[in-house]
Amino acid sequence: MSFNKSEWPIAAAMLQFPGVTKKGQLVQEQGADEWAVSLKEVAEAGFTHFDPTDSWLRVADLSEARLEEFMTTVRQVGLSIPAISTARRSVIDPDHGNEYFAYSYRVLDAAAKIGATVVSFGLFQALTPAQKEALWFWTAPGPAYPGEPATWKLAVARFQELGKHAESLDIDIALEMYEDTFLGTADSAVALVKDINHPRVGLNPDWGNLQRLLRPVERWEQMAEKTLPFAKYWHVKNYFRSEDAGSDLIVTGPAPLEFGVINYRHAVRAAIQLGFRGPFCVEHYGGDGLSVSATNREYLRRILPNTIEGKRP
Repeated sequence: MSFNKSEWPIAAAMLQFPGVTKKGQLVQEQGADEWAVSLKEVAEAGFTHFDPTDSWLRVADLSEARLEEFMTTVRQVGLSIPAISTARRSVIDPDHGNEYFAYSYRVLDAAAKIGATVVSFGLFQALTPAQKEALWFWTAPGPAYPGEPATWKLAVARFQELGKHAESLDIDIALEMYEDTFLGTADSAVALVKDINHPRVGLNPDWGNLQRLLRPVERWEQMAEKTLPFAKYWHVKNYFRSEDAGSDLIVTGPAPLEFGVINYRHAVRAAIQLGFRGPFCVEHYGGDGLSVSATNREYLRRILPNTIEGKRP
């Protein structure tokens, strides 16, 4: 079986669309006409796929009728949803872990209802006040992370349970790499997936989350070699990164996918050779992020092989 690169799902992230409008209304409470305004922007940027990240809209917490209303709107503007990402709802959050664990089950159920094939979960917590005030939130320290062995075991056990539920729904789970969590380095992320030891649970190798940090990090090439064999879904974004070898000075900033420190031409082809067939989600912080994401989509289309052997994602 083979498919053409034009068929590969490349989804727009909803980073540019806040979950609360300027008038103080939750997107969660909007009607179909108001949802359509944002979704039309995504479609007009040339996308046919998007990821309704739950920082914008929690599809898992819509009623049956509201979910159908939402999906009708999605179809009417010419979009589809290959994957769902969760953000800052860690199943081992020290204050809300039980709540977010129950929510994760609902996300998997919602994904099955709307035809998504993969859900991305993370272990990162809510932004601190300092992060909310910073121009780039990753330049301020994030929450201190509980790294005890018991917490590791809890994460393993909970993702094993979610993996079993995902398998019953024919859905994959991708764990998003993010600093200062059990998924904060390539070695730790791979170790966690291996301990979970479930065929439906893999990684979202979002190295951009790490390459943007103003501290020493492992080179992306080493991260790729370790993590790509476990990739199920892939948030792709890039950053300029400069390191002064003679001092501790490190400077980073968002970059279009083809211009940053990560060579996605090499990374994507390596992933495909290793069997990656999951959807992509293009992201970008700052400026007109939606338009940069559209540019990133076209870059991916150029570098993907013309014909890909295997199951269409």
